[in-house]
Amino acid sequence: MDRRSTIKWMLAAAAVMPLARGAVPRSTQAQPYGTDPNLQITYHPGDLWPLTFSAAHRQLARILCDAIIPADATSPGAADVGVVDFIDEWISAPYPVQRADRALVLNGFAWLESQATRRFSKAYADLAPNQVRNICDDICYLPQARPEFRTAAAFFARYRDLTTGGFYTTPQGRADLRYVGNTPLPRFDGPPPDVLRQVGLI
Repeated sequence: MDRRSTIKWMLAAAAVMPLARGAVPRSTQAQPYGTDPNLQITYHPGDLWPLTFSAAHRQLARILCDAIIPADATSPGAADVGVVDFIDEWISAPYPVQRADRALVLNGFAWLESQATRRFSKAYADLAPNQVRNICDDICYLPQARPEFRTAAAFFARYRDLTTGGFYTTPQGRADLRYVGNTPLPRFDGPPPDVLRQVGLI
């Protein structure tokens, strides 16, 4: 094929491409999520979509949140600052990532219940703190989890991410980190001298 014929073929293909894109069946096109929320009103849990957790789920979620971030001398535990509500809202949202997390969390809860029954003949909510740790120790670090615990360890890793993300975005969590941003200052005199010395500017 000579150069002129090649150019003709390329131009013809370019002309057809917009038509081909318009012919994509509607079922394969991305569907919108709907309108944005009205930011001028206050939403309460369950206003935007139905929530997932039952009372039993909430009890288990609270125990697990406090196993991950317990109360100490400097801050409350994760469950006491609303992290259970945050996780429930998160996994109830109708978006792909949240739907995947919903399945992961609910299956993880079922696994915890089965382990509580198998190991201690109790419901998870009735376990003593050392029994909760006994189960969590097997799944708390995904890279070192035994093969039979890897699925549960993947659940725990995600649940830990949600718990810490929820906790450290609360005022109490930011205070625990000693985060001083988002605070109005009467004046700003620039970086402290020790910071400037550390980066070699003085």
